[in-house]
Amino acid sequence: MLTNIPTELLRTFLAIAETGSFSQAAEQVHRTQSAISMQVKKLEDLLGKILLNRERKISTLTADGQILANYARRILQLNEEVVSLLKQPELSGWVQIGLPDDFAPRFLPEILARFSRTHPRVQVKVICESSIDLLKKIKQGDIDLAITTTLEPDLEDALLLRNEPTFWAYSPQYLAYEQQPLPLALFSGTCSWRRWAINALDNLQINYRIAYSSSSLIGLQAAVKAGLAITVLSQSALPSGIQQIPADVGFPPLPQTSIVLHKSAQGNQLIVDSLAAHIVDAFGVNQDMGELCQVC
Repeated sequence: MLTNIPTELLRTFLAIAETGSFSQAAEQVHRTQSAISMQVKKLEDLLGKILLNRERKISTLTADGQILANYARRILQLNEEVVSLLKQPELSGWVQIGLPDDFAPRFLPEILARFSRTHPRVQVKVICESSIDLLKKIKQGDIDLAITTTLEPDLEDALLLRNEPTFWAYSPQYLAYEQQPLPLALFSGTCSWRRWAINALDNLQINYRIAYSSSSLIGLQAAVKAGLAITVLSQSALPSGIQQIPADVGFPPLPQTSIVLHKSAQGNQLIVDSLAAHIVDAFGVNQDMGELCQVC
């Protein structure tokens, strides 16, 4: 006999899995705690498996619960995509998004893939430039959306996507940070990380030289992996083969990176808002689309 799992049961189950609490999950899915308990029991009865450990105050997943959680996320994602595709008007045209080179490899593939599935007739143009240059393009209406990094975000006309630590980074195969003067691999031009690195070293009167400068993240990573220099990277841009310099080495601390979404008031707002929603979802931001559409 075919067993169908209602999506509302999966949403409730994931809410418990992510919060570890029936009461917090109840608030998240807008149901009473008793209703949540009944939904979990119904889900376990449907599958014939115990999905949650309830011995402690914090609910944890059993081995079967972990398996279901992985599938549930995929099921709900597909459900949202097909609903978005069929319920929204069919859109066509162009949308332009700009973001720094260092964030493109990690976030852009998922964003573009999901957006393409829901709006196959919309073409996306991607521009990779510094945050300062992208902000100018947003203000001038040259691009529709921009993901930028900043030290002190002005959220009056933008949406905070994530805060991340910023690291001094090196290749563990080479101890480039022991060289004097200190060799640096930094983005060229107006990059925020370049300014932060230079200001931090100047404040401590640490001698350094710009050993390698590039507008490409891949270029900087290659220089660091080859042991030619150290660099500054955020958590999202830290690849395999490059690590954070240990804190006991004594390098000056760096500011936290704020990743911010900016939206232009120009262009086809239906397309722009749809791509913005995919960006928000990719970053895991709990943001109502109605509020997001009022940004900028």
